[in-house]
Amino acid sequence: MTDKEKPFNELTAEDCEELEIVFAPGAFDNFEGTQEELDAFIAEITRVIKSGEILERSRPVDLDTMSDDEAFALARALGIDPETGEDVDRTRKLQ
Repeated sequence: MTDKEKPFNELTAEDCEELEIVFAPGAFDNFEGTQEELDAFIAEITRVIKSGEILERSRPVDLDTMSDDEAFALARALGIDPETGEDVDRTRKLQ
């Protein structure tokens, strides 16, 4: 059984099989695609986690030692303007 207090970097592939995957309300509000595409995306995220593949495809992030370029890339990936620290509205408005 997975120890809920176990740090991510100590998880094994066997631990991953038992993880409960919960998405925050609104996590996919800005998803641009069909319901079928969203369902496939969620299924792929679940597969990568449950199979333990996430352990092979990820790396720890240490905010204290990352370079400015890495910090800016992380901020942009999270939808944050690295210069201002403000949320970026990533939805497009058609004109």
